[in-house]
Amino acid sequence: MKLMTKMLATIFLLGSSHLLAGDKLTDIPNYRAYSPSFSSSGQPTAEQLKTVAEAGFERVIYLAFSDNQTAIETEDRVVKTLGMDYVHIPVDFDKPSVKDFEGFAAVLNRDKQERTLLHCQINLRASSFSFLYRVIYGGIPMATAKQDLDAIWVPDEVWYAFIVKVLKQHGLSHQCADCDWAENEMGE
Repeated sequence: MKLMTKMLATIFLLGSSHLLAGDKLTDIPNYRAYSPSFSSSGQPTAEQLKTVAEAGFERVIYLAFSDNQTAIETEDRVVKTLGMDYVHIPVDFDKPSVKDFEGFAAVLNRDKQERTLLHCQINLRASSFSFLYRVIYGGIPMATAKQDLDAIWVPDEVWYAFIVKVLKQHGLSHQCADCDWAENEMGE
């Protein structure tokens, strides 16, 4: 009985530290959890990356350039040292490409159950890629994914055109009954 109590206490403590780390995730700029295995955010600090690892994340994907002012110079090393996989896909904010998105989707599709944090500097690139991935590969209704996107930002003309192009390449329309793209539909 004593051994069983000790084992349960250990499990509780391990679970509690996991939960505490999860609570700290919301301190990361613009953190959004879309599912138990997929989240996006702005740039975490090195200490917040430790929290990400403690919360059970197994992979970090970074979508901005490493010379960005708020980037962590050695993020790849920090993430690997914490035992997580690291993927860097530098996406030009002014020229996002279908190739960028497809590269990201290929990484995520290799192991969909691997708990992943997708981030950039503010969560503009990452929330847009998340929107597209969830609609195209996750079967999430477009209106639901759009609400999550809108909670972070309203894509500008460049990103709106990018979203429309990626959806079209996957045989989807950006139109949906509950989607308000009106502010972006310039010349369409």
